[in-house]
Amino acid sequence: MSTVALFHSVLGVREGVTDAAARLRAAGHEVLVVDQYDGRVFDDYGTAGAYVEEVGFPALMARAADAVRDLPDGFVSAGFSNGAGMAESVATQRRVSGVLLVSGALPMAVLGAPSWPAGLPAQLHRATGDPFRSDEWDRALADDVAAAGGELEVFEYPVDGHLFTDPGLPAEYDAAATERLWREALAFVDRVTG
Repeated sequence: MSTVALFHSVLGVREGVTDAAARLRAAGHEVLVVDQYDGRVFDDYGTAGAYVEEVGFPALMARAADAVRDLPDGFVSAGFSNGAGMAESVATQRRVSGVLLVSGALPMAVLGAPSWPAGLPAQLHRATGDPFRSDEWDRALADDVAAAGGELEVFEYPVDGHLFTDPGLPAEYDAAATERLWREALAFVDRVTG
């Protein structure tokens, strides 16, 4: 059993996040769902993005670090979209066993971190048609991880939604892709913490 710190997307703690936490718990892991918005949830990316701009990415990264302050070293840092950046930020400040990224990836230069932690493994899940996808950032993160002696596994899904694992977003959700993602993600968590 391991501990997973789970960071929500720009939309807040929605059904996709609570479903992820339930899947991880059912597999025997302890899960800390980090709510950086104090219960606030959004239904559209524009309004949510404006809120993130108002709060500021540095303030959100500070909240992320504070939220995991009491977790023992060796937890898995995981996040969706904007929360993937939070998961990466935490991984540069704490000793974690792995980083699980869904629909988001930031290179170290964007995070303002000097380098990826030495040897730290990560897994990235992406929709091929994700409108917020940045292939440039994905490649830069892969280079950062490789330069630090880590391994980045990348899984592509032939779907169009950004948060394709969130059943509360029917225009984006894809059940088959979600099931495949969680098979791979749960295997990754077991492997890095086993």
